[in-house]
Amino acid sequence: MNKVTLTQDENLSFKISYQLLPQEQQRIDLYFSLPVEMGISPSTLNAEDYFYSNIKSHSAYYSAQLHLPLVRSRFISQRFVGEKKEAQSDYRLNLNLYSYQVKLALDTDIKHTLKLKSAEEFYPAAIELAEQISGLTKKLRRYTPSDHKLSSFFENADNYLSWHVEQSFLKLLSKGPKSSDFSAEREFLFVLCREEYNYRIACKYNSKVTLDDPNRITNKMHLLQRLIEYGVVFQKQTRYLDANLKRFVRGGVTAVIMAFVMFLVLNARSSFTEVTLALIAFLGLIYGLREIFKEDLTSLMWRKIQKGRPKWQNLFRHSVNKKRILSQILWLEYITTHDLPKTVNELFQQRRQQNKQAARLLHFRCDNKVLTKEFLPGYGEIQQNLFFNMTPFVRFLKKGAGRLYSLDGQKVSSQAVERRYQINLILRCVDKKGEHLQRFKITLNRSEIVNIEAMAI
Repeated sequence: MNKVTLTQDENLSFKISYQLLPQEQQRIDLYFSLPVEMGISPSTLNAEDYFYSNIKSHSAYYSAQLHLPLVRSRFISQRFVGEKKEAQSDYRLNLNLYSYQVKLALDTDIKHTLKLKSAEEFYPAAIELAEQISGLTKKLRRYTPSDHKLSSFFENADNYLSWHVEQSFLKLLSKGPKSSDFSAEREFLFVLCREEYNYRIACKYNSKVTLDDPNRITNKMHLLQRLIEYGVVFQKQTRYLDANLKRFVRGGVTAVIMAFVMFLVLNARSSFTEVTLALIAFLGLIYGLREIFKEDLTSLMWRKIQKGRPKWQNLFRHSVNKKRILSQILWLEYITTHDLPKTVNELFQQRRQQNKQAARLLHFRCDNKVLTKEFLPGYGEIQQNLFFNMTPFVRFLKKGAGRLYSLDGQKVSSQAVERRYQINLILRCVDKKGEHLQRFKITLNRSEIVNIEAMAI
């Protein structure tokens, strides 16, 4: 898959990541093949509710070379006085980009390291990660600005990164495998955490009252995290595209039904010369039928009209100058096999016969269009992330499947086994280079995604 990656995010979520250039257009399609036994259908999982609650979109500036923005910021404080305001803004944006990228890289590597279950693999990877992050933080602190107006930006970023590094490696040590054979490696990681803690104490970044209260220090760091996202992470505005069309359909159906009802009422009045019990009963029946068929007819008409139409638009703006950066047009709907593109259907048919079980198809589509011709100086790409929470998919799954028995000589042994389900997912990317397809098998149980496997095409 060119440029587009699918990786596990949390226990029951995954993310799609890709980069976009100025004025680039790209289409992303996800085709979920959900086994019928999972119990997912339009009646149990509404597509619109799932979109609002479980699909998140995140967009920010991206730099493949972490050190470049910071090296450039080294010379900002040397500009002329007349450019001082611009220099402050430029320094902050470059500093934030560096800090934000370091945080993302660290979070990703921590997650990958925690997946290593054997101590022989875990500790060398953890030591390598610790050495890399030490080099990045030293590079940050090497260019401490002398201007006190710029130093506040630096202190916020440095304070947060130091705390985040400490917390990340403490989490790594807490959840990683324990082994007495790697006591030296564990001590190396403990030293890194102590050094970061003592560094913040020496710099007097946080008051004693804040340090003594876990809630206060955590909330402060969340605030600092939002500050380093300023100018790097874009502001998102989501708009429902069919609101006016839905009102028009509802009004049109009501008008047609009311015209038919009025026709029946006028005929009834001409047939009954005076008000009788039969007339009252007939009018009541007419108005009752109107209420019954109004909702059903409106729902039927709306499903026919809405099918295949885009439903939402995400508009991303730069948080500083409010300039529009990226537009996303989004679809999410249940489809049938006949709605699948030929190439996608052929890829689904490549599955082994035992895997071709009855399934419900759910289609997500995202059309990306970068609106600006160029980004701010120093920024070459933007990073787009789509997060999908699978929690609603496991709502109806069975907790387990009993026990597996085996015979060992004259002894019968048993072990508990869990029920796992498999979702086939095809990721389709269409851009100026053509169409790119990749099939994934997502294995999950009630508590987590067990494995995401990219299948050979």
